[in-house]
Amino acid sequence: MGYLKYIEVENFKSYRGRQIIGPLKPFTAIIGPNGSGKSNFMDAISFVLGEKQKQLRVKRFSDLIHGAPIGQPVASRAHVKAVYEHDDGSDLQFTRMVTGSTSEYLINGVACSAEHYLQKLEILGINVKAKNFLVFQGAVESIAMKNPKERTVLFEEISRSGDHKAEYERCKKEMISAEEETQCTYQKKKGIAAERKEAQIEKQEAEKYQKLKEDVGTKQVNLHLFRLFHQERESRECEEELQKKNVQLAEVNRRKDKIEAELKEKKKDVGKAQRELAKVEQTHRDADVELNKRKPAYIKAKEKTAHMQKKLDAAKKSLEAATKTHKSHQGEIEELEHELSQVEKKIEAYEQESIETAARKGRDVSLEESQVKEYNRLKEKAGKMASAALQEYDSVAREQKTDQDHLDNELRKRNECEAKLKQKKAELEENQRRINKLVDYIKTSENSLQDLKEEEKKLRVEVVEAKKRHQELTQKFEDVCASLGDAKVDKHEDARRKRKSEIVEHFKKLYPGVHDRLVNLCHPIHKKYNVALTKVLGRNMEAIVVDTEKTGRACIQYLKEQMLEAETFLPLDYIDFKPLKERLREFKDVPNVKLLYDVLKYEPLSIKKAVLYATNNALVCETAEDAAKVAFQSPDGKRYDAVALDGTYYQKNGFISGGSSDLAKRAKRWDDKDFHKLKDQKEKLQEDLREAMKTARKESDLTTIESQIKGLETRIKYSKTDKDNTEKKVTNSLRSEIEKLEKDYATFEPRVKQLEQSMREREGRINEIKARQNTVEDDVFRDFCEQIGVANIREYEERELHASQEREKQRAELENQKNRIASHLEYERTKDTLALVNKWTGTVEQDQQELGRLKEIEQKQKELIEQQMEAISTLKNERQSKKIRVDEIDEEVAEIRKRLTAQQKEVTGVQKTVTQAEAKLEQKRSERHTLLQSCKLEGIRIPLIRGSMEDIVLQEDGEEGQGNQNLSQGTNVMSQMYAREAAMEIDYNQLSEEQQEVDTPEEVRKITARMEKEINDMTNMLQRIQAPNFKAMEKLDSVKERLKDTDTEFEHARKKVRKAKSNFELVKRERFQKFNTCFEHVSNCIDEIYKSLTNNPSAQAFLGPENPEEPYLEGINYNCVAPGKRFQPMSNLSGGEKTVAALALLFAIHSYQPAPFFVLDEIDAALDNTNIGKVARFIREKTQTSFQCIVISLKEEFYGHADCLVGICPDPGECTISRIYTIDLSEHEDTFV
Repeated sequence: MGYLKYIEVENFKSYRGRQIIGPLKPFTAIIGPNGSGKSNFMDAISFVLGEKQKQLRVKRFSDLIHGAPIGQPVASRAHVKAVYEHDDGSDLQFTRMVTGSTSEYLINGVACSAEHYLQKLEILGINVKAKNFLVFQGAVESIAMKNPKERTVLFEEISRSGDHKAEYERCKKEMISAEEETQCTYQKKKGIAAERKEAQIEKQEAEKYQKLKEDVGTKQVNLHLFRLFHQERESRECEEELQKKNVQLAEVNRRKDKIEAELKEKKKDVGKAQRELAKVEQTHRDADVELNKRKPAYIKAKEKTAHMQKKLDAAKKSLEAATKTHKSHQGEIEELEHELSQVEKKIEAYEQESIETAARKGRDVSLEESQVKEYNRLKEKAGKMASAALQEYDSVAREQKTDQDHLDNELRKRNECEAKLKQKKAELEENQRRINKLVDYIKTSENSLQDLKEEEKKLRVEVVEAKKRHQELTQKFEDVCASLGDAKVDKHEDARRKRKSEIVEHFKKLYPGVHDRLVNLCHPIHKKYNVALTKVLGRNMEAIVVDTEKTGRACIQYLKEQMLEAETFLPLDYIDFKPLKERLREFKDVPNVKLLYDVLKYEPLSIKKAVLYATNNALVCETAEDAAKVAFQSPDGKRYDAVALDGTYYQKNGFISGGSSDLAKRAKRWDDKDFHKLKDQKEKLQEDLREAMKTARKESDLTTIESQIKGLETRIKYSKTDKDNTEKKVTNSLRSEIEKLEKDYATFEPRVKQLEQSMREREGRINEIKARQNTVEDDVFRDFCEQIGVANIREYEERELHASQEREKQRAELENQKNRIASHLEYERTKDTLALVNKWTGTVEQDQQELGRLKEIEQKQKELIEQQMEAISTLKNERQSKKIRVDEIDEEVAEIRKRLTAQQKEVTGVQKTVTQAEAKLEQKRSERHTLLQSCKLEGIRIPLIRGSMEDIVLQEDGEEGQGNQNLSQGTNVMSQMYAREAAMEIDYNQLSEEQQEVDTPEEVRKITARMEKEINDMTNMLQRIQAPNFKAMEKLDSVKERLKDTDTEFEHARKKVRKAKSNFELVKRERFQKFNTCFEHVSNCIDEIYKSLTNNPSAQAFLGPENPEEPYLEGINYNCVAPGKRFQPMSNLSGGEKTVAALALLFAIHSYQPAPFFVLDEIDAALDNTNIGKVARFIREKTQTSFQCIVISLKEEFYGHADCLVGICPDPGECTISRIYTIDLSEHEDTFV
């Protein structure tokens, strides 16, 4: 025998991912804490071996996928694979897979049906129905607690004898029925024999009586012939009408098929046009997306161009100012250079003049050394003589020198002040130019800001209006969709209501006992009771009221045959209604309480029972509070059904259902024109929504503009701050400094003039002192001057000394002037205004190049957008043309559908007429069958040209053959019966020509009534006449005939009994053999197994049937004598003893047609350590020779005996994940020993 090699699970319950459980040894134990997934391992084995869903502890198959119970399935499928190894070493793989809510079966990876899968398992000895390989948790205890009858059921499942139970019951029932029929026939035979004896006595009277009876028979034959004749004529007329209708139906069906073919072709055109439209629309949407992608690039390029233009304009202004400054600066430098050149020329001319003067003076006077000494002596003498004048001269000369120094200092300061004033004025001019630039920039920016704000305002209005319009359009779109849904529902409801109305009308034509629907037969006396009436009547509103149960069943049969909707019928002779409680009309505790029955009007009055049944003595009240009080708080302590006018319904059983304002709401009506109008409106709204969405998408452009506005406002703010700061600097600093410098410069002139005036006045005094001094010197140097040839000594000194001093002074002045001009020139040259001009020239050229490049980019982006817009316009036109084409084809399809609907209505109408004709024909056949059946039952011999009375099947015979057959089979039987009867040809020669020529239903009814009256009169006469004896002969013949028939029936019944007994004995023998084979096997081996389990030869276990002849009909007793104890009932054993006893029974049952493996779930739960060891040793012994055992256990004393342990542990989390660990204990046997 083979064994289970391993189990592979993937995403099954708590086993996430793919896990292999195995290899499984002959004795394998599954261990793990509670909640770890051990029972899920049992479910996995049950699942792969074909167990049904309800046994796997889930509501649907998809819940078997890991994570599905918490709504987080890790995969869309899960599977379990069981690998079975044969004795020859070959593997057989059984795989069951969960996909969605279904399961698939595979054998060796090949898909197969569930039946084939289970058959393959049964070949291996695995019986899924009997569960001969699984013992679930708690099953051992349940087996121990089974009563004898439940044990019998268990044995029937194991032995499969239960498969014969239904056949056994059927055969037994047939046998009993046949025996009863035989007994009945026997009693009948005895009665007929007594009648024969009596008939012989009354022979003479019977002859006369027989004569009258023959006359009655003749009249009856004539009556039935008359009925059959006219019935056959009506049937022929019905058949001819049905044939015409069938021809008409075929014609209208042909026209309908033609229109359907045309519609099919047109639908293909619709599909093609819609696909083309969808393709164009998709291209149009893609083009819109591409345009929206390109617009930001164009806007960005445009902004860059505008920014660069502004930058270029600013650079040009800066270049113009720099050029002007440079030209001014160059003019000033040229002026200084010219002044410097003039001064240098003056210095050069003065030097030349000094050289010529010195040369000329050198030729005039030349003193000798003695003359020089004399000069010095005389000079000293003159000094002494003019000492007072000399001291005065020195004092005045010092004052003059001091003023001269002051004058030089003031002149220097004035020049410095002038230079500084010039510099500050230049700075003022530069700052003023900067202020002008800032003013221009601020003005330009404010204009741009204003433009952006206007654009932002306009765009914001567009976006807000687009969003508002989008909301409005969305609401309209939802309303239109809802209206379309209502239209579809209403159209369906109208069609359904129309069908139901047609059904009732058809029933009225077929069955005279059909009244109408209850809602059409009754109505409230005032419309305020509409809602209350609707609530109480409920589903009975649409119930159909019929006169008898027979009529209702006929209607139901018709609904089944025509496969129509189910209907509720209220047969007036069958419904169980409660009589009207008159005392409730005097209900005075709550005002305006009335019986619902009293507020109804109904016609005809014969349907009163149905109205009473539907209203059920319910009371109607004004308000819900009154209804609650009447229902539950009435003074008599009783409860009543009460309904308020708003529909709130209080039932006396405690149920309360709320009212609904729309119970009486009438549905809207829609026609095709409105329906198509709504569809067109929906499509237009979809288009408007797309356009609104395009405008709403400009919100990103609005965000960009807002960002630009914020940036521009920030730049304007900083520019204004810079302008204000510059103006403050110009106003507060430069202008004040210039004013101060101008004031300081103005103060220099008075001081210079004052000093010059003072020096001029002192110069006169000096000249006066010099004159006195000169007089003294002239007196002293007179002789000396005559000697050297000069007029006076001053001439000599001026030529030699004073002239030299004057030249030096003049030279110094020229040098100072030169140095001052050179210094100023050097300062001016350090101011590189040309570099600024070059810089701004380069900036302008660079900006012009960049502006040209940006304009090219902008133009390129603009051209791309224009091209895209042209493409969009083209696509829009193409889409419009495609849309028009789709609409045209839709209109054509709608027109064809209208034609098809009209044709279908025509087909339906013709089908209804065909159905009516068939029903009428069926009714005529049924009437003929009823007449023939009546003849056979009443013994009326109809003259026949072809066929016999035996061809007429009685209803009881038909029902006996149809007892366990379905409706369609019954219909076939009736058709065959009608066919046999139609083959019978009746001889109508007995009818007079007058009777045959009657052609109106009224005349037929009149003649029939007259003939029935004659027969009734003769029958009554027969009943009144005391039958004389001379008629007994005929009765005797009749009794003899009946006795003969009874003998035949009796013999037939005896044969039937023998056959039924034979069939029953055969089934009984097969059932007994299967059950007894299993029972004997289990009974013979259970004692040995129990002894092995208890490890005690004194232990006893035995099974005994309560009914040895047929053990499966009664219970099976199971008793055990525990080691060292006396016999006692099973219920008195301890928990461990019961478990061991149950295990003995389990193992004994398993030994009958054993499965190759046995899976047990916690069978040691109720065992003590001693019994655990015994059971474990028993299982270990059996697994070495008989079968493979897989046990789930929580006790070490048990699983310590296993060959292999499979540990299962959980990973905690929102969804438990089971982990598998395997250890082969056989490799560590020495360690455990």
